[in-house]
Amino acid sequence: MLFVYEHPQRVSFWMKNTLIPLDMIFADRQGVVQHVHHQAIPLDLTPIPGGDGIYAVLEINGGLAARYGISKGSQMRHQIFFDGPAIWPC
Repeated sequence: MLFVYEHPQRVSFWMKNTLIPLDMIFADRQGVVQHVHHQAIPLDLTPIPGGDGIYAVLEINGGLAARYGISKGSQMRHQIFFDGPAIWPC
């Protein structure tokens, strides 16, 4: 699931009502990954901070970020990160 904010800000997530482990990918306005939280614990209410200046958060199945080599500094490609037409096809 992709969460997009109106403007970059400090964000945190939790796992209430989530039954499977998730990786959370926190990105800035340009789509650059600022933080990856691996294997969030299902049903846990502990806040998971993403940092400051976060524009979007992508939740994927736990373990996929490591499998695909997604880490801080990776570039996310999606039309929400660009004011004009997307420079990469989706």
